[in-house]
Amino acid sequence: MYDETPSPPFRQTDWVQRTARMLDSYRHWLGHELIDRGGDELAQSERLFQAPFVVVAHGVQADPIFNYANRQALELWEMELTTLLATPSRMTAEPVHRQERERLLERTARQGFVDDYQGIRISVSGRRFRIERAIVWNVLDVTGRKIGQAATFSSWHDL
Repeated sequence: MYDETPSPPFRQTDWVQRTARMLDSYRHWLGHELIDRGGDELAQSERLFQAPFVVVAHGVQADPIFNYANRQALELWEMELTTLLATPSRMTAEPVHRQERERLLERTARQGFVDDYQGIRISVSGRRFRIERAIVWNVLDVTGRKIGQAATFSSWHDL
């Protein structure tokens, strides 16, 4: 689903900085790295984008909009990057599951991270799938202020 023209997102300065904040925040909350942090921030940005597991993030708006998705997430949700980056994150859950999702985000906001989430999501084509053992964490800026939330998981199955 990801179209590499004209330039891969992981090379863009704001994307590289967002990736660094996500990775730093993951280490802050969970005490270990999400990926190998070798190389510079550009190399890390590409490594996370190409990772064989899902990573997504959204901002802190009242109705948060996605601001990050790696290749695996785009394939799972069957979306182009530009479409996903204009999508409120709540839209990846069916209406019946949105209240459960909201409780997860509130719990994450209070605790800093959650490492035991499972739930049902829906792709743009209507394909439903259950994610399992997801980790959701608050993304912090360099001053420690919350600037969003991110999630990662590598286990899911179609329903």
